[in-house]
Amino acid sequence: MKWITLLALLVSPVVSAVTLDELQQRFAEQPVVRAHFEQTRTIKDMPQPLRSQGEMLIARDNGLLWDQKAPFPMTLLLDDQRMVQIVNGQPPQTITADTNPQMFQFNHLLRALFQADRKVLEENFRIDFKDLGEGRWSLVLTPITTPLDKIFTSLDLKGAIYLESIRLNDKQGDTTDIALSRHQLTPTRLTDAERQRFTAP
Repeated sequence: MKWITLLALLVSPVVSAVTLDELQQRFAEQPVVRAHFEQTRTIKDMPQPLRSQGEMLIARDNGLLWDQKAPFPMTLLLDDQRMVQIVNGQPPQTITADTNPQMFQFNHLLRALFQADRKVLEENFRIDFKDLGEGRWSLVLTPITTPLDKIFTSLDLKGAIYLESIRLNDKQGDTTDIALSRHQLTPTRLTDAERQRFTAP
């Protein structure tokens, strides 16, 4: 019986504590992630929260595509050079680091959040990373650079294999909750249609 117990211990999967470095490595091994998102924005003086949902794609070598489906169509594309927003079929609005450096900096950080880019995070936030057991983790980011520290009190991230939730706590006492689900890692490269969206003018 003792040998059977010992053998069971040896062959049983051991879940080690998750570290931020391991999390960054885990995300680095996911070149393309597609997921469904549901966003809830709670504003202090509004009786009902604002809700939206759609599909998100983040590609390590290309950028972030935020494709809102409801309550109205809105597309946000972010890469290293620009941020392009299209609302309800209107002409696209393009923001670059030259035209609006603060807005571009904030949106550029979104990629760092989704990819757990430790270098970028450490430059902009005080980091509180916790292993929650069974492969789960939480990451609380407190801004230390302007303008982030003027806008947010903290950004709270949670997940396991994937990033599953983001909460943005702002200085006005409002919150934005983003829940991510239905994660897909395949195909590991962008489809032709996805690539065209990143290369469109």
